[in-house]
Amino acid sequence: MKGWNFQDLHETPSQTGGPYVHIGLLPNQAGIEVFENSFNNQLVKSETQGERIRLEGQVFDGLGLPLRDVLVEIWQADANGIYPSQADTQAKQADPHFLGWGRAGADFETGVWRFNTIKPGSVPGRRGTTQAPHIALVIFARGINQGLHTRVYFDDETAANAKDPILNGIEWVPRRQTLMAQRHEVDGEIIYRFNIRIQGENETVFFDI
Repeated sequence: MKGWNFQDLHETPSQTGGPYVHIGLLPNQAGIEVFENSFNNQLVKSETQGERIRLEGQVFDGLGLPLRDVLVEIWQADANGIYPSQADTQAKQADPHFLGWGRAGADFETGVWRFNTIKPGSVPGRRGTTQAPHIALVIFARGINQGLHTRVYFDDETAANAKDPILNGIEWVPRRQTLMAQRHEVDGEIIYRFNIRIQGENETVFFDI
C-alpha cells in the first residue's frame, strides 16, 4: 500500500486461550444461557449407526497436574468411515444422524472431559493407504498460544494401527503409545480413556496443522 513501510510493522502480540474460555465457547458450563442450540459433547442420536462409546480423559501439565480450564474439540468420521462434510469425496452417504464434531470443557473440579460418540470406521489415506479408526482432537487452554492438535487411536485396533501411515510416520515407536486410548467396560458402557500430557515424560505427540 502506498505510504506504508512494511519493514516498520511488527508482529502483533499473541495471547493464550482464557481465562474466559468457558464463558466464550461453552457458556452453558459457566451457567450462562446465550445460544438456542449450544455446542456440546453429544455427537450421537438414538438413530446413529455404530458402536456407542464414551471418550474421556484429562490434560496434564509438565508437573503432572490436571488442567481444569480446558476446552477440547473433536472431529471424526462415522461408523462407515465417512466424514459428514462436503470435503469428503467418497462416493458413499454419511450417516445423517451423526454430527461428527463436538466440543467439551473439562470439569472444573476434576479436569475430566468426555464425549458421547461412536467408534469411527477406517478412512482413506494418501497414495492408496488406509488410516486406522481415529478421532482428531484439539486442545485450547490458558497458557497455550495456539490450539494443540493430536489424534486418538484405539488400543484394540492392533492390525489397523500397524498399517496406519500417520502412526508409522512417528519414528520412535514408544511415542506412538501416547496416541492410544485404552478401552474399558463399566456397567455395560464402553469407555476409552485418553490422557494428554502437554510436556515432560510421555508427552503426547502433537501435529503441526
